[in-house]
Amino acid sequence: MTNAQPEHGTKTLDVITIGRASVDLYGQQIGTRLEDVGSFAKSVGGCPANIAVGTARLGLKSALITRVGHEQMGRFITEQLAREGVETAGIATDPARLTALVLLSVEAEGVSPMIFYRTDCADMALDEGDIDEALIASARSIVVTGTHFSRPNSEAAQKKAIRIARASGARIAFDIDYRPNLWGLAGHDAGFERYVASDIVSQKYQSVLPDCDLIVGTEEEVLIASGEADLLSALRTIRGLSSATIVLKRGPMGCIVYDGAIPDDLEAGIVGEGFPIEVYNVLGAGDAFMSGWLRGWLSGESHATSATWANACGAFAVSRLMCSPEYPSWAELDHFMTKGSPKRALRNDDDLNHIHWATTRRRAWPKLMALAIDHRSQLEEIPGATEASISAFKELAVTAASRIADGRPGFGMLLDDKHGRKALFAAEAQGFWIARPIELPGSRPLQFEFSQDVGSRIIDWPIEHAIKVLCFFHPDDPAALRVEQIAKLGAAHDAARKIGRDLLVEIIAGKHGTLGDDTIARAMTEIYDAGIRPDWWKLEPQTSAATWSAIDQVIEARDPLCRGIVLLGLEASHEALEAGFALAHTSRQVRGFAVGRTIFAAAAKAWLAGSMSDEEAIADMAQRFGALVAVWERLGDHKPA
Repeated sequence: MTNAQPEHGTKTLDVITIGRASVDLYGQQIGTRLEDVGSFAKSVGGCPANIAVGTARLGLKSALITRVGHEQMGRFITEQLAREGVETAGIATDPARLTALVLLSVEAEGVSPMIFYRTDCADMALDEGDIDEALIASARSIVVTGTHFSRPNSEAAQKKAIRIARASGARIAFDIDYRPNLWGLAGHDAGFERYVASDIVSQKYQSVLPDCDLIVGTEEEVLIASGEADLLSALRTIRGLSSATIVLKRGPMGCIVYDGAIPDDLEAGIVGEGFPIEVYNVLGAGDAFMSGWLRGWLSGESHATSATWANACGAFAVSRLMCSPEYPSWAELDHFMTKGSPKRALRNDDDLNHIHWATTRRRAWPKLMALAIDHRSQLEEIPGATEASISAFKELAVTAASRIADGRPGFGMLLDDKHGRKALFAAEAQGFWIARPIELPGSRPLQFEFSQDVGSRIIDWPIEHAIKVLCFFHPDDPAALRVEQIAKLGAAHDAARKIGRDLLVEIIAGKHGTLGDDTIARAMTEIYDAGIRPDWWKLEPQTSAATWSAIDQVIEARDPLCRGIVLLGLEASHEALEAGFALAHTSRQVRGFAVGRTIFAAAAKAWLAGSMSDEEAIADMAQRFGALVAVWERLGDHKPA
């Protein structure tokens, strides 16, 4: 597989999807009734929104046309789509209606009850006025979806889009997307129901078929689109109305593609084989399938290749819990198609999971300049310090950092939740990158603070807060100590992946052994060998370009998707840090710094002793932090090739 992108010509978008956009709330307890689910995970859902995300992850330039409410859930959808790289210009905000919600669960294999909260919801109010001619004309294809033919206003909107697309030379794809209860044909508790015959639905769908270049549906959806009772008759009826490529989805059996006359033997079409994986949750698999198909179809691949990619994307979806968050990135799909997986349950494949995590992160941080004030014991030991005064001082540090950041990207803080709870709220409001420590200060062997169960400790952290764990680790430590320390790091890594948080591993080796050119590289290699792949490393300034080169080589060989390295300070002088910064710029992996006591130590001693005012403490920390920022920015962002 190559990562060649489709030729766009004068078109700026590959695909625009039209229709549903909801917030999915997935039950996190598996194998139980929806009535008994205790907690839910939130994601973007709805067939067109899912396809927009799925195609964007596979490298297509996608957009969505829909409506969302003027409230937090509507903003979540728009912001998450933007994070995924989906063009959001076609998303209208409806001040009169709420964003649709869906509650879902996995009760048993292949059984997923769902409740649609869509009474007069925002996306179903879509009308012709929401269809921008220039936006449609900028796309190589559009995807219309079945549910939005269920009301006159949304039907008119999709048919307007079809007319514009046809006039502009775009291809038209129809995802049949049949949900009987969204047509009023099943009860509120029958969201998982896949088929109820309806002449009205069949007539609506048949009015669309002649305009289509691609028609995609399951066996049940092909039946409803045709109005027929058996599959062969259904496919032939559709073929009589349309010359489109027809893709028949067959779940774990893959798919069959019909590009001409429908044969007597339905297996005589182009068969796309399925993948032998465990079925965990079937919801959203069809949208993942459509995403993979569109990547191939719009790239000029053969139908066999498009079908293979589609089936593979569907396999990822059914092996994981949610819909759009689980769809593969191009790198992930490429890895799977090239190397396969030893696991029938793809969610248990560590390599695939790592690629998935690392290629779908919420925000990029190519440069990071952080003020570290996650210190607990060091501040507690200062004369005059109390729990309340340490907390207040940390709030002053946030103010100092915000003065230097001044709303610019690339700034962050390390803050703890022992003394820094209020400071964390303030830092979050600034949009800072934030990492929070979990280690027991000074522990060797490593122990966690408060609880050894990291997962339960971090479950209530904001989703973008990183776990920071400091380990005094030297590769020449006794073997038993190294094993114990790595086990703790592994526990933090497992919790980070299970709960969904970045992991920053801080290694300090110099306090417990000599530092050679390969010391840190050997330590990192041993940690990588244990299956631990941190998102960030926090390391001491190194003494030579050769040392940085060895570190670079370890990361690039073991985890090229690592976010990179930030430098720690260890209360070094400004001059020593400036020299360390300059040497670090020989590294390809260093992204910035997270320095603490060099910035706040003097102010902390004076302020906690009562000899410095709030403003003087803020100004002192801001001056020191600003001076380091100036050094880093003066050195520039260039990294050696």
